[in-house]
Amino acid sequence: MPCKAPDLILACQSGEDVSALDAWQLFCPDRGASGGGTLIRFGDLEVPTLDDVNVDGKRVLVRIDINSPVNDAGMLLDDSRIRSHVLTVAELLKRGNAVVLMSHQGRPGGKDFVSLEQHARVLSRHLGIDVMFIDDVVGPHAREVISRLRPGSVAMLENVRLVSEELVEATPQQQARTLMVRRLAPLFDLYINDAFATAHRSQPSVVGFPMVLPSAAGRLFERELRALSRVFDRSEAPKVFVFGGAKALDTLRAIEFLVRSRLADRILTGGLVGEMFAIAKGIMLSPRNMEVLEKLGLLSLVPRARKILMNGAPIEVPIDYRTLDGNEIKEEPAGRASGLIMDIGSATLQIYSSLIEEARVVVIRGPMGVIEDPRFRDGSMGILRAAVDGKGYVIVGGGHMATLSGQDPGTSTSKLHVSSGAGAFLLALSGESLPAVQALAESWSRFGTAGGAKVNISPGRG
Repeated sequence: MPCKAPDLILACQSGEDVSALDAWQLFCPDRGASGGGTLIRFGDLEVPTLDDVNVDGKRVLVRIDINSPVNDAGMLLDDSRIRSHVLTVAELLKRGNAVVLMSHQGRPGGKDFVSLEQHARVLSRHLGIDVMFIDDVVGPHAREVISRLRPGSVAMLENVRLVSEELVEATPQQQARTLMVRRLAPLFDLYINDAFATAHRSQPSVVGFPMVLPSAAGRLFERELRALSRVFDRSEAPKVFVFGGAKALDTLRAIEFLVRSRLADRILTGGLVGEMFAIAKGIMLSPRNMEVLEKLGLLSLVPRARKILMNGAPIEVPIDYRTLDGNEIKEEPAGRASGLIMDIGSATLQIYSSLIEEARVVVIRGPMGVIEDPRFRDGSMGILRAAVDGKGYVIVGGGHMATLSGQDPGTSTSKLHVSSGAGAFLLALSGESLPAVQALAESWSRFGTAGGAKVNISPGRG
C-alpha cells in the first residue's frame, strides 16, 4: 500500500481533518489501546519516541543540532555535538531508512555562520558510512536528491539558516505554512527531532514539520526528556540544585519556579549568582566585587533575590571564597573578602559536598567560579566529584559544567546525564514550555491516535 503522508500533509495544510482511516497507516502496528511503546510523559504531554513509531524502510527527515565552535578560518574546533547524534542516525540507517539531516550553524553575519559540508565529513567518519552533502536546503537540487535517496543512505542539507524563514519565530501552525515545510514535507514519511538544544525555539525546522508529518523524538532528545522528568518527579527526593555562573536573570526565574513548586530541598549557589544572593542575605562584599556586579547589572536583581529568600527558599550561599589580589591567591571569609572573588572556598565546598552526597537527585547548572582560569576550577570540579561519588542521580545542565565533566553532550548513564542544551535545559527548569516538545506531543495527538489506539505507518517509498 503506498504511503499517504503527502496526502495527509496537504490535508493538514489546508485545514482539513485527518481521518482515523488515514491516520492508522502512519504509526506502529500491534501497540494496542494501551500503547506498548515508550511514550515520554512530560508534564501533561505525551511525547513519542522511536519505539512508538515504525521507522523501518521510510524516508525520514531528522532535525539535529551540530552547531559547533569554529576557528577564525571557519574550521571545526569540537565535534562533540556531531558525535551526540550518531546513535539516532545509526539506528535509522540500520533499520533501512533513507535519512536526511537538517541543522543550523551559527547566525548570518557571524564568523561561525559557515557551511555544513565539513560537518558531513566528520559525521561520515563517526558513522563509518558516507554522508552525502547537499549544497541546498529547499531548492530543486535538494528536492531531487531527496527523492532519489535510497534506503540505508544518509544525506545532510546545507545550513538551514540560509533560509530566512528559519530566523523567524512563530506559532507551529504558522511555521507549517512556510515555504520550507511546504516544499520539503511532502518528500518524507516521518520527522524526527533529535535537537534538544533547539527545543526552546519555535522555528520551521523545529515546530513546523510536526504539524504535517508523523513525528517522534530521537534518542538524544529522548534521553534529555527522561532526565528532565526526574527533576519534576516528586517521588525522587531529596533534590539538590547547584546554580552558578553569570546568567543571573535566567537562574532567578528557575529558582523562583523550583521554590514555588516545592521541587528543591536545597539550592546551593556560587559564581555571580552566589554573590548576588549573598548580598540579598545581607553579607557585605568588597567595593571591587560590588563594582563587578554593578557593571553587569546584577545589583538591580538583588531585591528580587531577597524576595525569594523572604519566601523561605532553602538557598545556601558561600561562606568563604578563593580570591585574587594582584598576583596573590587567598582564601577569605565571605564577609571579609577583600580580593576579587574567583571561586568558592574550601569550607564552602566541604559543606556543599556533604549536602550533595546525600541527595537522590542532583542538578548542576553553572560553574562556581572563573573556570576559564585553571587556578579557579577547584570549586566546580569538587562539586562534580561530590555529585558523581554521591548516592543520587546527577544531571549536568550543559554549558561550562558539561565541558568540565569531560563527557560528550547528551551522555546518559544510570548515574549521570550531561545535557546538550544549556538554554533549553534552563528554560525547562523555569517551568516554561519547550515549543519543540509541545510540537511533538501535538503531532502525536494528530497522527498517533485513532479511536484511542496507537496507529500504523505505511510501507515506505522504496
